[in-house]
Order: sequence, then C-alpha cells, then structure tokens
Amino acid sequence: MQVRTEPLAADRTARWERLTGLPLMLLAVLFLMVYAAPILRPDLAAAWRRAFEATTLLIWLMFWVDFVVRLFLAGDRRRFLRGHLFDLAVLVLPVLRPLRALRLITVVLSLNRRAESWARGRLAVYVGATTILLVLVSALAVLDAERSAAGSNIASFDDALWWATVTITTVGYGDHYPVTGTGRFVALGLMIGGIGLIGFVTGSLATWIVDRVSQKGGTAAATADDIAALRAEIEALRRQLDPQTSTAGDDPDRQSHAARSPC
Repeated sequence: MQVRTEPLAADRTARWERLTGLPLMLLAVLFLMVYAAPILRPDLAAAWRRAFEATTLLIWLMFWVDFVVRLFLAGDRRRFLRGHLFDLAVLVLPVLRPLRALRLITVVLSLNRRAESWARGRLAVYVGATTILLVLVSALAVLDAERSAAGSNIASFDDALWWATVTITTVGYGDHYPVTGTGRFVALGLMIGGIGLIGFVTGSLATWIVDRVSQKGGTAAATADDIAALRAEIEALRRQLDPQTSTAGDDPDRQSHAARSPC
C-alpha cells in the first residue's frame, strides 16, 4: 500500500510546489525589501518600523505554512523531516531574538528553489545569482547586528557590502570585521557558503578558458585537414579534365618515352 501512495504523494507535492513557487518567490522578494528598509533607513518613523516588522513576521509565517503543507502531503513524513532538517531549523531558530537574521536564509532557500527550475541546465547563471544574493543578504544581516554595537567598525551599508565581498572572496583585508556574536555567526555562514560558490565560479572560469583554447587548437587542425582535402580534390579534377597529361605525370616511364619519341 505504501508503494502505491508514495508516487501519489510525490505528485501532490510537485503540484503544490508548482502552484506556490511563484507566490513564495514574490513573498521572498517582499520580505527582503521590508527587512532591508529599516536597516538602510535608520531614520524611519516608529510606525513604519512596526509595519515592516509585522510584514516580515507575516511572510515568515507563510513560509511556515508552506513547510507544514509539504509535510502533510509527503507520503513518508519521517523521511521528509530527515531530508528537511535544515529548513526546519531555519524556521524554528528565528523565534529567538538574537537569531532573527536566520529568516533571511529562508528567503535565500525560497528564491533558490524557484530559480533552480528556471536555471536548470544553466548552472553557472544559477550559482552566480546565488552568490550575489548571498553577499547582499549577508551585508544586510551583519549591518543589522553591528550598527549599534559598541566598538563596531561596520556602520553603513557600504561598509557591510565591502566586508561581505571581501569575506566571500577570502581576501580578508581586516579593515572591517564583526564584533558581535550575531555578526560573527553571519560571517561564519558567509564563509562556509562562499567557499563552495566562489570555488565553483573559479573552476567554471578555468574550465571555460581551457575549452576555448582546445577549440582553437582543434579548429587550426581542422583547417589544415580541409586545405589538404581541397588540394586532393583539385588534383583529381585536373586528372579528369586532362587524363593524358595526368597519366603521363603519374608514370615516369611514359614521361621518358614521350621525351625520346620524335614529334
């Protein structure tokens, strides 16, 4: 019975994901905007701040609804939970105030799930977009954690964006760095994610360069073969047009006999 229900559950889950893919992506973009607005505009009125905070909470709860529905539709719920422990942790941990920046990971996961279906077969584009999104999200999260901390050296979005770019590329100038526990937690996630993403981008670039060089070498060899074939075709055409000359040219004995014969 379980064998019959598993394909049905997978089909229902696939239909749900197709149905909610675009709305969840739009909610993720909206979440990112309302999360970023108070950080980028610290002079916002208190009423706007409360509205943005309520909106982020509502959208985060919508991600919870999506997770619960997918759990309900899954044929084997234990297997589903084992395979989505990271998603569950990302949804549970932001309940704690110091870890509210983890809500941004939910945004990244939601956008990636939608972008994966669009960029299937275009892995380089997918990874590049994920890298940019990770840098922006990390910059916002670290600025939110560090701006009001004592002894902080990340006071603006420019500083946070520079820090995120330097960190993900493993340059590490050290001119900006987090001093709070939350900021260091964000840095840890950025470093772990950045190692894989930047490594993939660098490896893809190196592979592309090698392929281009190989293609040029192969093109040159192919061109030489084409010229040789063209010469052979021209020679064959000459033989067809002037068989006597061609035959004489091919047989040295006949050339010698033709030279001794009187005109």
